[in-house]
Amino acid sequence: MKKQAQLRRLLLGLTVFFFGVFAVHAYSQATNRKSRQPVLLVVNQRDHTTDIIDPVAGQILAAIPTGGEKWHGHEVATSPDGRTAYVPIYGNSGVGKPGTDGNSMVVIDLTSRKIVGNVDFGHGVRPHCPVFDAKRGVLYVTTEIDRTISIIDPHALKVVGSVPTGQAESHMFVLSHDGRRGYTANVGPGTVSVLDMRDRKVLTIIPISHTTQRISISPDDSMVFTSDQTKPQLAVLNTHSNTVRAWVSLPDLGYGTASTLDGRWLLVAMPRANQVAVVDLHSLKVARTIAVCGAPQEVLVQPNNPTVAYVSCMSGNEVAVLDLSNWKMQRTLNAGRGADGLAWAN
Repeated sequence: MKKQAQLRRLLLGLTVFFFGVFAVHAYSQATNRKSRQPVLLVVNQRDHTTDIIDPVAGQILAAIPTGGEKWHGHEVATSPDGRTAYVPIYGNSGVGKPGTDGNSMVVIDLTSRKIVGNVDFGHGVRPHCPVFDAKRGVLYVTTEIDRTISIIDPHALKVVGSVPTGQAESHMFVLSHDGRRGYTANVGPGTVSVLDMRDRKVLTIIPISHTTQRISISPDDSMVFTSDQTKPQLAVLNTHSNTVRAWVSLPDLGYGTASTLDGRWLLVAMPRANQVAVVDLHSLKVARTIAVCGAPQEVLVQPNNPTVAYVSCMSGNEVAVLDLSNWKMQRTLNAGRGADGLAWAN
């Protein structure tokens, strides 16, 4: 009888122990899910902040200071696990214009909503566009003054290499989905550099215009898009031949672009017109336009929802939410002054 009583006490103790472990795990998982809700990140040039926004509630959860009077960021990228954001600190001027030369990148923990690290480039390089290569576990950042793409170890927060672009003012950067090819929009030279990211070399340089801005790639990697800044037209590059495949006439000067997830349409921000043009990627013609808020800059299609896109509006201090099922602006989200770079974190 004594042994049976001891056995019952042991079994009861084990039951309580494992129930406690399960409860703690369940609570931890629930808390983690709550703290890591999907969020939209917006970099505000004039407020020198990065907003973390709940896109469903339309609420700014935090405005993280990421700069100062002489230093501010323009763009942002998030880690594949959605835990961390990276904001290069560019300086206080536009590309090719006199001003301060940023030499660092701020690292934000999205759970605590605090700055937890910094990448030091060692000298003024005007770091600008960050892009994560999830396959290789590295972060690329355009470093204009050095005419390179810097390669960052996101764990050590160290520069571990670089890829030359062969051109000045390599402002924006896009990566093929297999991580093998990179493309930079070189603003002042008006060119696109095609880069071998594995061998770290320039493959070719494609002339576009006297000035070009922004760059994006189609979901199947067959086309790259960049906006001519001298006339209302969009260059469509063939990534197999590395040539200009076609020019798409736009209602006004284009800027940031993004393809829909199915690769059927391209959204083109037109800052002067306060509109987004929708380009049919089969016919390579503008199918319609969508009225949005003031001075649209960057376009981001929500990665897990093919019917929603976000457009930052610099003069409107807000973000337009587009319903791609009916091609209308659904609503706007409040942001800081000078809303520009966008990123999504699950």
